[in-house]
Amino acid sequence: MTETTEHPDPPGRTVPVERLKMGDHACMALRGGEAPWKVFTAYTRTSLARSEKVLLVMDPDDLADGDVVSLLDDGGGRVAEAWNSGQLSLKRNTEMYVPDGRFREDRTIDLYTDEVNRAQSEGWAGLRLTADMSWAPRVGIDHDRLLDYEASVAPLFADPLFTAICWYDRERFGDRLLDDMGKVHPLRVMESLDELEVTRTADGGRIAGSAGLDTRTEFVRALREALSRRDASGPVRHVLDLRALCFMEAHCAWQLLSLAGSLPTGSEVTVRCGELLGMVLRQLGADEVPQLVIGVEEDEVTV
Repeated sequence: MTETTEHPDPPGRTVPVERLKMGDHACMALRGGEAPWKVFTAYTRTSLARSEKVLLVMDPDDLADGDVVSLLDDGGGRVAEAWNSGQLSLKRNTEMYVPDGRFREDRTIDLYTDEVNRAQSEGWAGLRLTADMSWAPRVGIDHDRLLDYEASVAPLFADPLFTAICWYDRERFGDRLLDDMGKVHPLRVMESLDELEVTRTADGGRIAGSAGLDTRTEFVRALREALSRRDASGPVRHVLDLRALCFMEAHCAWQLLSLAGSLPTGSEVTVRCGELLGMVLRQLGADEVPQLVIGVEEDEVTV
């Protein structure tokens, strides 16, 4: 097994919420209109562990602030403590976007700039935001103006002190707008913690999300397809991009090692992954699989 170091991913990808880094601007498309509380809980707890400030911008019809804190905290006490200390802040989207009933792009950008500066002055490592965008259709903001606004906030992310998830309900905004939103946001966040997204590539595949019990069958099937032999008469070359995979159970890891090891002598499977997954694969015997090339990049702290 050979080890290499890989460059960061290009933009335009789908990632689990745990893989968001400071400076990322992402969108999330939901169905059903309900806030993805499990995703927000993981986002909040990870951000708090990184000594970042968290700002949740919700709709006025969402839960009361105290109920939100209780839901995110789930009896652990860490989120409640962050709310009391000011590390967690809760606001309503009408307050941030249309405080006087009118939407002004420059005012909103200034408000978020102030929030980033405030987080920095308070000693936090940065600001993490999630914003419910349901205010827009309520005040008659058309699709083109909303897209222009989302594109115009790019300078906020130039200095990596700010991370944001803008979330949209497909039933309210429609598929066309959500597809366009995916073009102006560098990243799209998965709406479930146990989701798996597979993308075929010319030389293998990219797998993002969580390879656990619920997605085991899908993950193994994706591995078999990505590592399918193009030429049965000799060695093959494949690349598996697992950098956006935030969890892999032991069974899935064993399947990866087994499938790679079954390829003809001289074949090469380059697995791009984070440090933690690379360590797990080595502990399971990746060093004894000559077909494997492990490319690692530094993992961010998570909880």
